Amino acid sequence: MKTAVVILNYNTEHYLRQFLPALQRSLEGQDASVVVADNASADGSVAVMREEFPDIQLIPLDRNYGFTGGYNRALAQIEAEYYVLINSDIEVPKHWLEPLVAWMDSHPDCAACGPKLLSYHQRDLFEYAGAAGGFIDRYGFPFCRGRVLQHVEKDEGQYDTPAEVLWVSGACLLVRASCWRLCGGLDERFFAHMEEIDLCWRFRLQGWSVWMVPDSHVYHIGGGTLPNESPFKLRLNYRNNLLMLQNNLPATLGSTCRARIRVFTRMCLDGLSALVYLLQGKKDSFRAVVEAHKEYRKLRHDWTKVSGKAVPVKGIYRGWMVPRALLGSYYFVGRL
Repeated sequence: MKTAVVILNYNTEHYLRQFLPALQRSLEGQDASVVVADNASADGSVAVMREEFPDIQLIPLDRNYGFTGGYNRALAQIEAEYYVLINSDIEVPKHWLEPLVAWMDSHPDCAACGPKLLSYHQRDLFEYAGAAGGFIDRYGFPFCRGRVLQHVEKDEGQYDTPAEVLWVSGACLLVRASCWRLCGGLDERFFAHMEEIDLCWRFRLQGWSVWMVPDSHVYHIGGGTLPNESPFKLRLNYRNNLLMLQNNLPATLGSTCRARIRVFTRMCLDGLSALVYLLQGKKDSFRAVVEAHKEYRKLRHDWTKVSGKAVPVKGIYRGWMVPRALLGSYYFVGRL
């Protein structure tokens, strides 16, 4: 099999019923097939797969390993040249996969690529999770072409040229299997959220490229497993952003001391946001940030053992990291 399109499912049997038939039809005539890995769902998802989709390969896992552990275990059981990680709440049009595969076939230095991610409910808008490919600012805050913080753009063809980016959304991400294996897959400490940014950043540090391919597009509902207001989701995002910075900054900056300062600064910024939550009466959100920092301190690597491919300092800012603070530029300058 050339391409394995893999859904990691957790308690979304309604989305399986809604979107799997169209996904199957979209792969007809291609050297590709759908695989569903289930993270020990309790909602009857496995029964739905066995009774209503018996022709689709099912990989049942013994417990919920999160996005990271679930995909690592599932893809270890699949032989393919390319893996597509795709959410269960994605609607695909008829010819969404061909441009992605064609791009990878013609760009052997590309480790991962993704489509334009559009909103399922407002189809002329980009979708929050990944829009048209993403970058980060100097303190690790992610943003996308087509989405900065809560502002989402209308898709008017402004990003219809293929673009090299730092990351594409894990909601629909095609990766070269050989690159996936060489980088060790997803970092399981993350569990979920930010893991695809970390993976794509590690791809970049190994000298591979990551692209957004606009000839392909899909429609994403978003928040299918964890709603945006979830304190658990907030905790994962704050914690994992720090883990991502520690994973990658020492290798790029060539100086552990400078990386420590960068992470410390980010933690101070997190503290300010926690204070805002508290002043707004959002105690659960305040506690989520505090717990995120506690967990980061437990999960982080020994700084002396963090290593990777060194990239010149100037090189990290060329095209895929903004050399200033996103929040300050957006709120006080009015631009990135």
